[in-house]
Formats: sequence, C-alpha cells, structure tokens
Amino acid sequence: MKRLLSALAAAGILLVSTASAAPAAPVDTGRLPVRPAPATQVWATRALSSQPGQQSQVWLRLDVEEMTPRVITADGPDSITISGKVVNVGDRPLEEIELRLERGRPLTDEDAVRKALREPTDAEFVQPNFTPVTDRLEQNESKPFRLTVPLSGSDPTSLRITEPGIYPILANINGVPDFGGRARLAALSTLLPVLAMPGGQAPTPPTNPAKLTLLWPLADRPRVVTGNPTVLTDDDLAGSLAMGGRLYGLLMAYESALTGPLGTGVCLAVDPDLLRTVEAMTQGYEVRGQGAGKGKSAAELWLNRLRLLVAGRCVIALPDADADLVALSRAELTGLVDIALNGAEVVRDVLDVQPTQGLTWPEDGVLDQPTLASLTGRGVTSLVLDQSAVAGTPGTGPVRFDGPEGKPVTAVRIDGMVSDALQGAAAARPVAGVTTPSETRPVSVQNALAALTFRAGFQNTGQHVVIAPPRRWNAPTGEVDTLLRTTKSLVADGFATPVGLESLLAAPPTQPAALSYPVESGAREVPPTVTAAISESWLRLHRLSESMSQPDAASAEPSDLIDPLRLALLRAVSGAWRGNEDGARAALAVVREQIDGLQGLVTVTEPNSPILLGSGDSPIPLSIKNRLDVRITVRIVIEDTPGIVAKDLTDIELPARGDRLVRVPVEVQRSGRFPVHIRLVTTSGVELGERARLEVSSSAYGTITVVITGLAGAALVLLSARRIYRRVRAARAASAQVPNDASGVTSPERSSTS
Repeated sequence: MKRLLSALAAAGILLVSTASAAPAAPVDTGRLPVRPAPATQVWATRALSSQPGQQSQVWLRLDVEEMTPRVITADGPDSITISGKVVNVGDRPLEEIELRLERGRPLTDEDAVRKALREPTDAEFVQPNFTPVTDRLEQNESKPFRLTVPLSGSDPTSLRITEPGIYPILANINGVPDFGGRARLAALSTLLPVLAMPGGQAPTPPTNPAKLTLLWPLADRPRVVTGNPTVLTDDDLAGSLAMGGRLYGLLMAYESALTGPLGTGVCLAVDPDLLRTVEAMTQGYEVRGQGAGKGKSAAELWLNRLRLLVAGRCVIALPDADADLVALSRAELTGLVDIALNGAEVVRDVLDVQPTQGLTWPEDGVLDQPTLASLTGRGVTSLVLDQSAVAGTPGTGPVRFDGPEGKPVTAVRIDGMVSDALQGAAAARPVAGVTTPSETRPVSVQNALAALTFRAGFQNTGQHVVIAPPRRWNAPTGEVDTLLRTTKSLVADGFATPVGLESLLAAPPTQPAALSYPVESGAREVPPTVTAAISESWLRLHRLSESMSQPDAASAEPSDLIDPLRLALLRAVSGAWRGNEDGARAALAVVREQIDGLQGLVTVTEPNSPILLGSGDSPIPLSIKNRLDVRITVRIVIEDTPGIVAKDLTDIELPARGDRLVRVPVEVQRSGRFPVHIRLVTTSGVELGERARLEVSSSAYGTITVVITGLAGAALVLLSARRIYRRVRAARAASAQVPNDASGVTSPERSSTS
C-alpha cells in the first residue's frame, strides 16, 4: 500500500519547462535520449458562465502549468500547489488581480462524475479567501503565479476537505479592469481525486479490482504526395519522430507502459499508412517545394525501436490511412473499404509481427448498421467501439452484435468516462469568466486521473476499464508520464488488474447489444461532396487500368501505377479529416492532379506544318506517344469538323515507353485548309492527354463535290440541248407560215426571240 501512496504522490509532479529553468529529463535506460516537453496547460478549460447568444469581453488568460499533487494520498502533503501565469489579453490594464481555489461537494456516483467531465459542476461549496497575484497587469503583459492552499483545517484559504472522494476544483481569478468594477476575469475547473486523507488511514484494495486494458494508438495525418520517389507534403513528421517529438514521446511512453505489472494489459494500435510512410523515409525522401527531407535518421531510429518493442506483443492494425469507414460505406466505395481493411499486411511486413486478426477499431470508435454489415461481410469478427456507439447496454464489458447471416461480432467497449476526459474539451467561443486555452484542445489528463481513480478506488465492482487515448494524441511528455505512473500504481497495489485484449476477445460475450451512431459523429464525417468526388476519381482510375496490360517482361505491372493512386484516394477520406473538410479536399486535390498527370502521358504529337491530303480518301498520319511504363489500348476520336468524315476506327495498342505512327482513315468532302481536332480515349472512354489541333490542307474533291459537279454538268448539257431544240423548232415553224412574193422570192427571216 505504501508503494501505491508514494507512487500516486510522485505522479502529482508535472515536469514542465519554462523560460528560466528546464526540468530533468526522464530516464531512458541509456538507449535513446529524451528531451523534456514544453510547459502546457494542465487543467481543461470549461465554460463557467456562458448563456445562449452571450458575447462577453475576455480580459485575462489563466494558464495552470503545474499542479502537485495530482492525486491526494495518505502519505502525501496536506496541501495543493498550482503555478503558472496570467496574461492580459484584453484591451485595457487590469488591477488588484487575486486568485483562490474553490471546491464543490464530492461526487458520489458515476453519473455525477460523467456530468462533471462534460460540463462545469458546482465548485463553490467552499470559497476560501483570495490571495493577491499582482497589483497591475498592462495589456499583453504576463506574470507568473504560485499558490499553495491547505487541503484541510481552518486556515482562511483552506479547501476544508475531510473525506476521500472526487472533488470539483475551480481556480478563480478576480480583478478590476480600467473603467470598470471588480469582476471575475478568468476561471479554470478540474477534478481532484482524494484517495485518502493525508495522515489518515490508507484505503484497502477491493476484493474485486477493476479489469484494466490499455490501447495505445500511434497514428498521424496522411502526408504522402507520391510514393516513388517518396515526396511528403511537409517535413513535420521528421520533428514528430525525433527526440522530443509527439510520436517519439508516445513510443517512449509505450515502452514505459510495457514494464511492470501493467505490461500484460497493453496493446499497440498503429496506422499502417504511418508505418509505410516512416519506412519510406528511411530510404530518403523529398518534401514538396523544399527539397530533401531531414528525417531519415530519426525515422530509422524510431522504426527500429518500434520493431523491438512489438515483438511478441499485442498489436492492432487500424484501418489503412485511418480511413473513415462510415463515410466510405455511405458512398459505396467498396474497393476503398477493401484496401482499408488490408492494413494488417502492411503491419506484418514492416514490423514483422502478426496483428490481431479480424479486429477493426474505426475512427472515433463509432459505426452505423450498414457499415457493420459491410465489415462483417469482409471477415471482421471483432470491434473496438466507444461506449457511445452501443445503445442501451449497461456495463463496460464486451458485448455481442448479431451480424448478417447470424454471424456474431464481439465489441470491446472503450471506457467513455476516461477516454472522454483524455480527449479534452473542444475550444469554444469566448464567454464571460472563461480563459482562452493555449492549445486548440487543451490536455485534460487531470480529469482522466480522477475518472480512473473513481473506477479503481471507489466503485469496487470489478468492471472492465479499457483506456484509449485519442488517435492523434498530442499530450506533453510530463502529462503522459503522469497518466502511466498513476495507472501502474493502481495495478501494482491491487486496485486494478491488467487484462489483455486477447482475453476480452477469447470468449464470445453473451450480452447482446445494438449499434448507436451519435448525431455528432455523423456531423464530423468526411462530407458526401468529398466522397462523391472520390467516387468519380475511383471510377476514372478503374477505367484507366482496364486499358492497361503487360504482355511482355519489359513492361511494368499496371498495378504499379494504379495501386499507389488508389491508396492516395483512401488518404483523402482519412479519419484525420473528420470535421476538417478543407484537409480532405486538399488531399483529394493531390491525387486528382496525379491521375491527370497519368492520363497526360499518352498524347498525340501535333505536326509543325499543315498535313497535305491529295485525294478524297487520303488518311491523316498521326504520331502517338506513350510515356507510361505499361502498354495501353487507345482509340482515336475525331471531333465533328465540316468537310471531314471519320471512318470506323479500330483500337490501337501502344507499346510501353514507345511511339507509334498511325494513319487515320477519313473522307474529305471539300478542298481548302481547315483545322481538325483529335483526342485519344481509352476503350472505356477516359480521355488521355490534351486534345490535338491539326491543320489539314486538301486539294482533292470529295464524293459529294464530284456528285454535285456531275449533276451540275448534266443539268447544263440538258438546258443547252433544250435551248437548241427550241430554236430549231421555232425556225421551222416560221418558215412554214410566211408566203412567197410575186416574184417567187421568199421574204427575209426575222430574228427569233426564243
């Protein structure tokens, strides 16, 4: 028991770095150096006085950077200390700034704890005296503070805590803005777990301890532009993999979690696309618009350490690129769903470890019924889901879904109370009395410690507690270390017992359940406008691949060109873009540009001078270039041009990396010089390259011209014959009608007007 109390007290010290001093670096057994993380906000920002439609002035930012102890134990100090800084973010100076800690009544049941994690609860049951922080704070000025208050006793600043429990705590700052009266300037709330009163009786471990499982995610947002050669959108991943980076810190924390009694209950969840990207970085890579990347060595060290750590351990393959499975299912992108579920092969190839088979952990831990049916039809037999995804089923243990054709699916439920606390509160609009967080989603490990302590130290029901930090968790090293040390202490002293994920999946659960897809999850999906564009690109890519072939050994496989683009389409619907439509569209734009580039590698070469056609059936000679590494079958399409009629054209197979001169049979219907527009398409109608414009000069007469000329000549002959005939006839008639004179001489003939 003393080990638990001393460890919990030690977990209360948060290592932070400031401008004046840096904390000691965690020990890493001499294998890889560890750099301390920067100072951060410990407490979660909560809305304390918001009203619908209210837009109030924000005067002050309160950053609580250190709090000790984090869990109150019998052998710990009988006081609590917080430190950090206050920053004037308003439009005027502030005076008489004072700070105090307030507390509410202890939370006695799970519903009360859950409510306190979602929204501020009453923390004004005990309101000690204020302690001065500074007399005056100018605009944009910041000043540090440090406040120590007794936990019990009659001191005017005491919190007056007398018994164990989970207590709401409020850090409240008051002051006087220029041209105003005294007001609350900022406030932060959190939960303080009191496992035992300092100097009192240590708690007895329960006879039925909580069953603890830790799922540790390693994921990142997609960054690959092209795979051969490897080009990334930016070089942020290099910093994340290096000492002191996010992924580096999470890997070191995973190594720490494997040591001691917690190790058997730890399972790593990794994004296959992250592994694929890091492995490519070890071979050297480029950054778009910046030249060579700088993370080759960091990627090698990180990946080699990961391979050592996962040997013989529990590993989960997340959907490839952490794809949004529900969005894919809604868009009926079944081909991309298949690719997303094949990520286990990447994990096996890169890490040389077999991930848990038939298991899927969707983004946000939620699914709808059509997606579940789609997954079970593809061999998925077990899921990791959030508690919010299971409708009306009490408890925290595994449940059973009855899939299509009576196939049961086991669902392991993540403890919503602990995971929601780790997720932290989303940044909200400024309201009266609420500080502005220094991070987009402030870290809330303190609330998670309270939820976990409540599960293990106060419920005593032996329930399953599956802990899962957020997918792309960005907690500082000190906060991650605090969470793990507290968790290991609870296990070491009997308040919790580790249970491997395999044990949860070993026996099919008897408790049936139904899926529930939260409305807020639907609002965060990759939107239909994006998935519709992905569907169009997928279809275009599929039709393009149908025209490709590899009949000889010198050509590449069509899949070498098409599969990377299919994977790039999957990255455009990554779960990292849930709630971030702009990110999804940017990723889609990258792959569409590549598909356009692939189509542009098959072109018609435009001649420098006009093409001379000597007869009405002279063919048009064309030079077609194929710069693809595969053979491709194309068709030539001549757009409607007056004076040119295209004859039936056969399919043309172009060699890989080759040119071909073809003669396009046409019928010329007129002479002169005129443009002809030609384009190439695949056998399924996908346009290739740019449309070519040819200048054609023809001195030949087409069939219609000849026919018209012949008819005109015939008409001229007929008209001339008719004229001659009429003249002869008129002359004969006149000769017959005029009488001879007396001398017998005939009168002269008059001209005819006919």
